[in-house]
Amino acid sequence: MTIQSNSSLPAENTAELPHYVSDAEFDLRSVEKLTAEQEKIYFASQLTLMWWKFRQHRVAVWSGIFLLILYFSILVSEFISPWNYQTRHTKHIYVPPMGVHLFHEGEFIGPFVYGLKRKLNLETMQREYRVDAKKTYKLSFFCSGEKYNWMGLIAGDNHLVCAPKDAPFYLLGTDRLGRDMLSRIIQGARISLTIGLIGIAISFTLGIILGGMAGYFGGWVDMIVQRMIEVLQSIPTLPLWLTLSAIMPVSWSPILVYFGITVILGLLDWTGLARAVRSKLLSLREEDYVLAARLIGAKPARIIGRHLVPGFMSHLIASATITIPTMILGETALSFLGLGLREPITSWGVLLNEAQSINVVAIFPWLMLPVVPVILVIIAFNFLGDGLRDAADPYK
Repeated sequence: MTIQSNSSLPAENTAELPHYVSDAEFDLRSVEKLTAEQEKIYFASQLTLMWWKFRQHRVAVWSGIFLLILYFSILVSEFISPWNYQTRHTKHIYVPPMGVHLFHEGEFIGPFVYGLKRKLNLETMQREYRVDAKKTYKLSFFCSGEKYNWMGLIAGDNHLVCAPKDAPFYLLGTDRLGRDMLSRIIQGARISLTIGLIGIAISFTLGIILGGMAGYFGGWVDMIVQRMIEVLQSIPTLPLWLTLSAIMPVSWSPILVYFGITVILGLLDWTGLARAVRSKLLSLREEDYVLAARLIGAKPARIIGRHLVPGFMSHLIASATITIPTMILGETALSFLGLGLREPITSWGVLLNEAQSINVVAIFPWLMLPVVPVILVIIAFNFLGDGLRDAADPYK
């Protein structure tokens, strides 16, 4: 079989075909007729796509709503607390949790609490309380009650719910000084929740800057940063906490102690993030888009912050949602051991400090109730982190 060569083709068949180039702006709709759903996806921004993907993770969405409610509550904690967290009810020490009733002797009278009768048990030397059904105290809503200073700045006396004067209204019981546990848990959330946000701002700033410099520049910069990380990680955590907490003078005010604990937690928790950032930047700095940014004169700070860090945003989100509960646990542990915050300031760790003795826990178990919001917040942050990480991961 013979194959005819191109040279035998007619001359008019070998001529180059003309090319037509359009100067009109490219429009995807002119190429393909899109459905409304496809058009919505194609032209959505990255944040919009992340939000759509995040909404599919139902547990993460409900966890985010729960955390938003908690963080909103710290802005109005004095308002939603039935009592001032420092008010002492000397006649009602170690009162067990009480219930709210709606019906009395078959008649609906609205939310109310019964009175209490107190008796001293001479055998156990403990106060014993029983319900006095003859006395009823009706609760009021959006009322004027005990005075307080909102955020320590603005005086007020408005409360969500109030009980009559001298009425025993303690939904979660009282402590050894007769202070309402519910009010102390609500107002203690302000310290325990914000300490994680401030601490993560410090740790993330140090972790991204130092880890980014080590991964991008390498060489002696990387060596110095790695030696710093190794030294900090080689020191046992508890002795380091003891040392740093002992540095803070006893004469400091509770607010200064709060900021001191926050700075300590932030300075100790940046090492893991710094190593993660370094390992990511070591691989990403060799990409073509990084070289292109260098050639057009972009500075290292812009390359790291604008081009490299967004490349592993899902990892940063996961680290943040793990770090915040870690810092909450750190403050709780320090305060529980008596090394962190102390009275008159209150936090969940300070409240748990009351329950150090096993005898107290066995006799007054409601003093362990502050551990419940700690557990719920940690679980909620973990679920929220899973949802945000999956939404920000471009490969899922």
